[in-house]
Amino acid sequence: MQTKENETEILEHARNGNKSAFGKLVKIYNKRAFYTALSIVGSSEDAFDLSQEAFIKAYRSINKFDTTKKFFTWYYKILKNICLNHIRNKSLHAISFSEIIENVENMSDESINPNQQIEIYETRKAIWNAIWKLSNEDREIIVAREFLDTSYEDLSALMNVPIGTVMSRLYYARKRLKKILSNEIL
Repeated sequence: MQTKENETEILEHARNGNKSAFGKLVKIYNKRAFYTALSIVGSSEDAFDLSQEAFIKAYRSINKFDTTKKFFTWYYKILKNICLNHIRNKSLHAISFSEIIENVENMSDESINPNQQIEIYETRKAIWNAIWKLSNEDREIIVAREFLDTSYEDLSALMNVPIGTVMSRLYYARKRLKKILSNEIL
């Protein structure tokens, strides 16, 4: 991850029309953008396309970016809107949970035996099934915090709410997830 000074410098170059500088931003945030989109739309193919579409839109609008803010916070809002528009325009009835699981974590850890790998796979599958039963808002905050390791401060900026509200929403989203998981296991 780049330091704040490097990101600011890269952004200034991108705002001045330097395509390779914007390419650096894409390289820095590409993986995070993909997984964010994946958590919203549930399809790795769509997530890739939508995250790239959001980068294109961000590039075209880079002069509107407030350089005192974090790039990903601004980009996230563009990405989220594109993903939500995609969902509205395309009815996503069949979500491949195993595809999501495979994309989020690589299971080829050779230090564990095949039985343990199967158990891990089944646990992940149960967790993702439960996550997809959450509301969009709950799923978004759980994935952003737990899988993308987004800080409370960044979540506050992304959601445009105070940190206390983020903590409260996260608490209740985790509680709802726990309830779904306990019902699944029984």
